This record gives sequence, structure tokens and C-alpha cells, in this order.
Amino acid sequence: MLSRPSHALLAVLAGLGLLLPAARASAQISDEAVTIGVLTDMSGPFSDIGGKGSVAAAEMAAQDFGGSVKGRPIRILAADHQNKPDVGSAIARAWFDRDGVDAVADLPVTSVALAVLEIARDKKRTVLIAGAAASDLTGRACSPYSTHWADDSFALANGTATAVTKAGDRSWFFVTADYAFGHAMERDATAAVKAAGGTVKGSIRHPLAAPDFSSYLLQAQGSGAKVIGLASAGGDTINAIKQAAEFGIAGSGQRVAGFLVFLSDVHSLGLAVAQGLLVSTGFYWDQNDAARAFGKRFFAKTGRMPTKQQASVYASVTQYLKAVDEAGTDEAGAVNRVMRRLPVDYFGHPASIRPDGRVLYDLTLYEVKAPAESKAPYDYYKPIATIPAAEAFRSERDGGCVIAP
Repeated sequence: MLSRPSHALLAVLAGLGLLLPAARASAQISDEAVTIGVLTDMSGPFSDIGGKGSVAAAEMAAQDFGGSVKGRPIRILAADHQNKPDVGSAIARAWFDRDGVDAVADLPVTSVALAVLEIARDKKRTVLIAGAAASDLTGRACSPYSTHWADDSFALANGTATAVTKAGDRSWFFVTADYAFGHAMERDATAAVKAAGGTVKGSIRHPLAAPDFSSYLLQAQGSGAKVIGLASAGGDTINAIKQAAEFGIAGSGQRVAGFLVFLSDVHSLGLAVAQGLLVSTGFYWDQNDAARAFGKRFFAKTGRMPTKQQASVYASVTQYLKAVDEAGTDEAGAVNRVMRRLPVDYFGHPASIRPDGRVLYDLTLYEVKAPAESKAPYDYYKPIATIPAAEAFRSERDGGCVIAP
């Protein structure tokens, strides 16, 4: 309890406008810190696209914000969800109940993101999704406490297929992973190709983690389609690209388009293998001055250039901290309302957040450079076309999001 002289001093300072507003604001922060947990894949197949790099991105955002909000320190925690929904759920629950975590960031793998989203909805905590790509996260599973920063499955399939078809490659054949994610990508890309005046000559489905893509690629090659669309992710996409290079598909007049490809994938493949690949993304470290500045700082910290997922962790944590500061509280409902109202600077690209939590920004269609075109490490992409956000992302009306008041 304050003594009378202290009360007098506080009154003087408040009268001068030096103390009271900050005191009131900091009192609405729930505990001794604003705590953000980065829940990611630290050791599995998605560790290069997120992992320690996502943690580094969150730390950079906290440091760039000054290390504190309303006088309370910003704390970054990290954990490996092992790509298992039950593991991710257990970590998130412990973070919320025991460790005072206010927001969870990153969340690669849709099944993990959906599981954590439900716990966060019940606990009224913020979720910043930079990894999982399923468009259901702002559709049937939308939440007033979550925002989706990854360029999602609909945007990648629809945007890529539309841009490539409009550029003149009008016939497609799909090599599709035989599970829900792959089916959705093929469905959305097929609709986009037809809407843009193109044709689909066929498709073939392969099991998850297929050991050999030769029969699938030979059927795609034999179709005569101008574009072979890879409706898959992770190791399946990488292996299909490797075998497409072995078959000389890129040099035969056909092109390969990967709907979900990361800079780290191209880095591991090498330009000799990946050259000519068509890729859509909302972030590339060399897209403009703002992205280059971030990329160089990230490289200095981690020894590699950021993927779009790691960049989205930085952008989402930055937006979250701005909203906490503006709202004067870390209460999830208030913070997310402010997040949706504030403008978003997505590395030099204007962006916005819809009521359903979908973050909107333009995508760019790139072609992977040939080895002779690359002038430095990570100089991998050349731009082909801009895909406006309004054309890339599914409309809020079509997503089916229902958020209870």
C-alpha cells in the first residue's frame, strides 16, 4: 500500500500527464509479461521451413518492438509439436494454464493448428497461424481469436492456376496426393484453370510419401499437357520435382508448377534440378527493399534466408504486439479486434485482415532461375506476374465462416 506522500507524488505526476495513462494500461496486461509461444516442427520434415527459424523470427519481432509492451517484457517460448495434434494440444494447454502464454504462433501442419485452435477458442487466447495452409482455418474452423497469415491452399491453387493459364499455358495435368489436402488443391486449381479459359487433360493420384513418381510423371508427360501441377506438399513435392528433372520434362516444352513450395525446398534441390519450376508466394526475400532488409538481418541471425512461413511469423507477431499496445490489454477478444482494424505492412506490401481472420496480400508468380541466372546464394526466383489478393484468396462469403457474437 502506498503512503500518503507517495499518493501525493502520484497525483502530481498524473496531473502532468506523466504516469497515470501508462499505469492504467499496464494494469490490464494479464501478468508480468506478454508471452508468445512458438509452436513448430523442430526436428521433422517441416523444420527447415519453420523450426528454429520461426523462433528467430519471433525473437526479431519482439526485439524490433523494443522488448516490452506497456512496460511489461515480451517473452518468447518455443516447443516442438512433432507434427502430432495430441502433442501440440498438450503443449498449448500447459502453456495457457501454467505458463501464462497469451498467443501461440507458427503452427505448421493443419491437423495440429485445428487442434490448438479449439483449445485457444475455449481458453480465449490468440492464435497466429503462419504455417498451416488449409483454407478451412478461415472457413468452417474460423475463430474470433485467430488470424491466418500463410498463403492458404485455395490461394496457392487458385492464384497459381489462374496466373499460369492467363500467361498462355492453357492445358494442365495434375499429379495429386491422395488425401484431403491434395484433393482440395486439385479441385480449386481445376476450377481456376477452367475459369481462365484453360483445359484439364487429366489427373492421377499417389499415396502420401510415395517412394517413386515415375509412373505418375510418365502419364502426365504422355498427356501432352503444357503444365504438370503438383497438388502435394513436403517430401512428395520435392521427390516429384527431382524425378521430373531426371525425365527432362522442363526441357521438353512442358512446365512443372508446385502449389506449395518453399525457398528452403528450392535450396535443398539446387537450381540445376528446380530450374523452370513455377511457384507462387506472398513473400520472397528479394521482392523489394523491405523484404531484402529483413532477409539480410535474418540471414545474419540464422545463416539462411527466411522462408515465407518464417517471414509470416515475424509479421504476425509484430501485428499482435502493435494491437496489444493499441488496445492496452492482452485480452484476446480486444486484441484481435484491434489486429483486424490496424493496417498491416507485409514487408512493403499493403495488407489487411478480414473479420474471418484471413490476412490479405498480393501473391507473385515466380519461375525458378537456371544456375547461370543466379548471381548469389538464395538468388533463386524471377517474377512472372502479380496475383492481386482479390483474385487469389477465396471470398469471405464463400468460406462459410460463422463467428458467434
